[in-house]
Amino acid sequence: MTAAMHVFDNGAALAEGLAEAVASTLSAAVAARGKASIAVSGGSTPKAFFKALSGKAIDWPKVTVTLVDERFVAPDGDRSNEKLVRDNLLIDAAAAAQFEPLYYPAATAEDAAAAATKQTAGTGHPFDVVILGMGGDGHTASFFPGGSRLAEALDPATPRGVMTMEAEGAGEPRLTFTFSSLQDARLLVLHIEGAAKKDVLAKAEAPGDEAEMPIRAILHRAASPLHIYWAP
Repeated sequence: MTAAMHVFDNGAALAEGLAEAVASTLSAAVAARGKASIAVSGGSTPKAFFKALSGKAIDWPKVTVTLVDERFVAPDGDRSNEKLVRDNLLIDAAAAAQFEPLYYPAATAEDAAAAATKQTAGTGHPFDVVILGMGGDGHTASFFPGGSRLAEALDPATPRGVMTMEAEGAGEPRLTFTFSSLQDARLLVLHIEGAAKKDVLAKAEAPGDEAEMPIRAILHRAASPLHIYWAP
């Protein structure tokens, strides 16, 4: 499936343009079904987008926010995606949204993944919005090259839900939604910035092994059209 490319002059324009598109999709979902859901990614790239989205006039109490993936770290730590979202998105008007974490203070990451799968099951399928990022190694979500459960995570037959992943490039054990959970979002977005990421994307769009660059699974097999939001 051909991805739609949305190019902006700079990161600030991208943040605003993406926030507008997401707000429109969430509002349409609330109007149609009385609720909306969005799964977002961590990293430094989405901060400006989160802040732009947080001020949009959406019926936030009817919106559930969750994470595409998370590190198995406490939510007050600097490496926690939950902390990033609480500090930058769940503020202003968006403070009224419901938040479903992926991290739970369990004995193991596997226990946390089971709890997260159960807790997020009620958000409705498919997600209304999924915002993905991409690493320089071609990973998205916690689908890392060399990941301990990569084939399982990318298998479309693996059920919706949250699973664990460990990889050399990941640092801590990870919690991640499966490919089947993410690939059919009503608005499926890859948010990337900078020339280096554009080069990685070009490499991933070429034919090749998904295990080498897992973003290829989204680029080539997602059920929903992929919208790529990019700024230099």
